[in-house]
Amino acid sequence: MGRWQPNARGRLEKAAMELYAERGFDQTPVAEIAERAGLTERTFFRHFADKREVLFAGSAQLQDLLVEIVAGTPASVKPIDAVAAGIDAIGAALQESRGRAFARQRQSIVAASAELRERELNKLSSLAGALADTLRERDVDDPAASLLAEIGIAVFRISFERWVSAPRDQDLRVLMRESLDEVRSLAADGARVGAARSEPVGHAA
Repeated sequence: MGRWQPNARGRLEKAAMELYAERGFDQTPVAEIAERAGLTERTFFRHFADKREVLFAGSAQLQDLLVEIVAGTPASVKPIDAVAAGIDAIGAALQESRGRAFARQRQSIVAASAELRERELNKLSSLAGALADTLRERDVDDPAASLLAEIGIAVFRISFERWVSAPRDQDLRVLMRESLDEVRSLAADGARVGAARSEPVGHAA
């Protein structure tokens, strides 16, 4: 007769992360994760669709949060500011739910596996697609909607990488705001250069 096991999901996640770090994701079967957690494979699959989902659980919730925030910003807000609010929200959620230590460990595991790197790229692509769709619903036309979504997710990705690799703890949201400010500055510089080039050149009398 099976015994009730408290916090089974947390124990499975902890066991999986330990084994992935020790042996690598590809060399860790579900059976060993369950064994280390003191649970059964059946229990594992009640909580996770497969062993990759230990690392990607919560992706759908982050996407839903991003869409909700961007869609909920007032129509008067500029599209780039709506995107900024959205990525700020998911940055805050990541920091509060798992923290930097978990993110660093996860990033190291993902980086060591071609399968996981591909899945990470697919998740980011889905995030960009959902963001672009939301911008279109805010009457942002293409290609602007697609470009802005890709920029937003690039800012999120690069800032996240800076956050987990930094020698000391920083605020992920601050890093994202700094990166977005750089994008705005580059765009403004480009616009000024373009305007200067388009000005007619005077001729000497």
